[in-house]
Amino acid sequence: MRKYYSLYGRLLSKRVLYEAFRHVKRNKGAAGIDGQSLSAFEADLEVELSCLLLELKEKRYQAQPVKRCIIAKEDGGERLLGIPTVRDRVVQQALRSIIEPLFDPGFHPSSYGYRPGRSGHHAIGKAEMFIRRYRREWVVDMDLSKCFDTLNHDLIIRQFRQKVTDGSVLSLLRQFLESGVMVGYHLEETELGSPQGGVISPLIANVYLDAFDQFMKARGHRIVRYADDILILCGSRAGAENALRVARHYLENELKLTVNATKTHIAHSDEGVKFLGVVMHTKCTHIQEKKVFRLKQKLKGLTKRNRGVGLAAIIRELNPVLRGFSNYFRVANCARVLKQVMKWIRRRLRCIQLKQWKKSSRLHRRLKQLGYRPPFQFIKMQSWRNAASPLAHLALPNSYLHDELGLLDLTKVKTGIAVPELGVS
Repeated sequence: MRKYYSLYGRLLSKRVLYEAFRHVKRNKGAAGIDGQSLSAFEADLEVELSCLLLELKEKRYQAQPVKRCIIAKEDGGERLLGIPTVRDRVVQQALRSIIEPLFDPGFHPSSYGYRPGRSGHHAIGKAEMFIRRYRREWVVDMDLSKCFDTLNHDLIIRQFRQKVTDGSVLSLLRQFLESGVMVGYHLEETELGSPQGGVISPLIANVYLDAFDQFMKARGHRIVRYADDILILCGSRAGAENALRVARHYLENELKLTVNATKTHIAHSDEGVKFLGVVMHTKCTHIQEKKVFRLKQKLKGLTKRNRGVGLAAIIRELNPVLRGFSNYFRVANCARVLKQVMKWIRRRLRCIQLKQWKKSSRLHRRLKQLGYRPPFQFIKMQSWRNAASPLAHLALPNSYLHDELGLLDLTKVKTGIAVPELGVS
């Protein structure tokens, strides 16, 4: 294995720091404990980068504690995020840009999380291939309890030292691990873990878990991993039980992680295997119901009848949400689901317009403008039921919503797409 001795000098370049800032800016993000936003940092960019460069050259740079942020998880739990300051994010990104190319080519081919040129689509496609082409229909679905928060610092450094022997780089890496967390006005030491929210944390997790990937590969097990979401695909239940036993022993004893016994289970593809928002079956892939429910909850918030905003403005807000959902889940066989969502959202838009018109006479005027001849029925304009009435459809046809107002039509999205393979191992 090739080792790299002199890497720290590559950090000592304003061009490298400037490119790192550009990357950090694209990813956006909140201010850290110093309250400095990205825009404030950029306003004095030349001075900020010059100060960082001087501190790095003189080895006076000191990472600041991250700011604790708690977000709710879908299962009712909490995810602890750590938000570094902008200057720390810039240095982390610069360091990542230097050491990631050294490790990434050697990662397991079935590792897809936070890697250049790889995505969740590739991970789903690989798992589908193992299930359908290679008939590995018994799947171990592994869940790690607070993986990022329990990574062992000494093991992290040991893993990085396999390729990086530059003491200054390793010292900088340990700084980011041990910088601490500011909870309110109280500083907590970080003896374990790499904060989610840090720029370099995904790379740290991939380097850490690659030891597990390579161990399973050496034993002939087929795996698919996206960050800490792990599937082990087997040809029989006995094989799956053995794989689970082997994997749990290695993760808990060698990597000092905790396997969530409640959520870790063995499933057959006939019943469905949940992974990255989809449910993979032996012959097809569906969207998880909770993902459709969450989409509808978000769309409901954007299409409240009392917003007092015109349809065109509402549609401009809806389209990015609809586009993001369809772009991700088009790998699933979800044409029927997308059709139902579009039917539902069009009805909500018609309901908004009827309420804004207030009186049936406005509706009748619209119908006359479109060439329909009276008499027309008088309907209750604030009724959800009447939003699906023939008069509402005639006044606000699908073509008007899509062609004139620009509503994205999910029924035209190609679904069940095949994802290009990136290797079989």
